[in-house]
Amino acid sequence: MSTPTVGFVSLGCPKALTDSELILTQLSAEGYQTSKTFAGADLVIVNTCGFIDDAVQESLNTIGEALAENGKVIVTGCLGAKAQADGQNVVKAMHPSVLAVTGPHATQEVMDAVHIHLPKPHDPFTDLVPAAGIKLTPKHYAYLKISEGCNHRCTFCIIPSMRGDLVSRPVGDVLREARALFEGGVKELLVISQDTSAYGVDVRYQTGFFDGRPVKTRTLELVQALSELAEPYSAWVRLHYVYPYPTVDHLIPLMATGRVLPYLDVPFQHSHPDVLKRMQRPANGEKNLERLQQWREQCPQLVVRSTFIAGFPGETEAEFAHLLQFLEEAQIDRAGCFAYSPVEGATANALPGMLPPEVREDRRARFMQVAEKISTQKLRQRVGSTMQVLVDSAKAFGKQGGVGRAYSDAPEIDGVVHLLPPEKLSKSYRTGEFIKVRILDTQGHDLIGLPV
Repeated sequence: MSTPTVGFVSLGCPKALTDSELILTQLSAEGYQTSKTFAGADLVIVNTCGFIDDAVQESLNTIGEALAENGKVIVTGCLGAKAQADGQNVVKAMHPSVLAVTGPHATQEVMDAVHIHLPKPHDPFTDLVPAAGIKLTPKHYAYLKISEGCNHRCTFCIIPSMRGDLVSRPVGDVLREARALFEGGVKELLVISQDTSAYGVDVRYQTGFFDGRPVKTRTLELVQALSELAEPYSAWVRLHYVYPYPTVDHLIPLMATGRVLPYLDVPFQHSHPDVLKRMQRPANGEKNLERLQQWREQCPQLVVRSTFIAGFPGETEAEFAHLLQFLEEAQIDRAGCFAYSPVEGATANALPGMLPPEVREDRRARFMQVAEKISTQKLRQRVGSTMQVLVDSAKAFGKQGGVGRAYSDAPEIDGVVHLLPPEKLSKSYRTGEFIKVRILDTQGHDLIGLPV
């Protein structure tokens, strides 16, 4: 009998990617083959995103393509948990012929559907998978999801309605997965969740155990333990989605000493107190500048990236000017901005003062002009310095050049370092290696460097 094959498509954010990895790991453990194509597969799984309108449309289009090319499709992910105004499931309404629909973080439900429509093969040899599971990222970096869901009710966001309230993973399980990833060759661990700062809140920071020793289920203790696991492998630990609570202050000394990358991904979203109140953001915007200043005093090399929303309902020109002034004073290293999108189901849609689309887009463009100016100035300051770079790709073992990233750049969302060939032909570098690089110039959001 031929081995059953499952086509797989993963859309959306890194949190959805880790859900995909869990499903792929289970499929491989049970002996299924997986494929990135629809044609020729026995069935297809599509892991969807449902956050903004463009993502919803991309997910629905992908499901349609899979149905057209294959005909047997299982849908999972955030869009699977989304309902229309009449209560009908969005996916089922558009594509009633899909085999099954589940919400996010539903590995067992997906496997149950697979078992119904494509029985599990019986071959003990295909049950063997790596300890770290199946990964969709390159071998040298991986995402580590520490919790699911969110307790906040930001008015522009529908994530809690799709992924539920905060559920922290047991700290021992998180650390065991991290160790398996390091042992498997991972050189950069990217810690993700919906709210990394809130890790352990739902279990009241209860004490868990790892290798027989107690570890508190809290961000500080988790990051300390991760840094200890990373040290023997000289690996990086990078933190994403860190809300600017006072508890983050305790992480900065770890960054100052190099135990964790001096990099914070902080979703500020706005600066004006009135806009933040309408957004129902959990952090006090009035203290963010002060906190940033304190962080940089303790850790001068700190790099901060953030995301913002321009044109939020009711945003006045004065409130937007406040945001631009904040950006100038905060000197955010990497900033992205979205024009407000009225996502179906978001309570912000009912707020008074919805701005015309052209005003929202104009403010986004004005924001990005300021953000790019700041980013360019900060990049220019790196010219002449020597930085450690993790090689993401190398042409002919680096002898023809390559691409890498410094500590200041997370994969796929920040810039890169374009690597020139080494001056000595006898030297080389490979994908997944750390090398020292002298920064020679900038190119847009990127750096150009020479291995030394």
